[in-house]
Amino acid sequence: MSSSMNRFWIPHLDIHKKVITQELQYHLGPQATVRPYTLEVPIPCLESAELALVDDQSIQGEDGFLISTPGACLTDEQIDDICRKSKELWDRQVAAKIQENPSKTLKRPLHQPITVSRGFSEGSSRGGKPRQHNDRRRAGVQ
Repeated sequence: MSSSMNRFWIPHLDIHKKVITQELQYHLGPQATVRPYTLEVPIPCLESAELALVDDQSIQGEDGFLISTPGACLTDEQIDDICRKSKELWDRQVAAKIQENPSKTLKRPLHQPITVSRGFSEGSSRGGKPRQHNDRRRAGVQ
């Protein structure tokens, strides 16, 4: 058995990370691995049909998965199976969200914003009191 691994990238479109992680070894064997990976793709130059590789801004990243396997990559049928199972998982997640609050209809239930932190509104400060400055120049006193 060869110790070299083939590496393949596939886009993340319609593929749930949990599903591909669970299904990959079923399809490709116990040595196959998968991880999130951003593929750097050159952006075509606007002035010509050639690719522009002048600076960092001429590269864009496309999110997907990097698959390492000793054999061939996933077939179209296997990718379709993973996409179908991903949709089923997302549908179950939507159903669970709707059951949490059945009276609220959500257009995109899996994309509801979650507050990570809040900024301070104008007029408020961390201590709850407005700040006072001791700088005489600001107060107009000379």
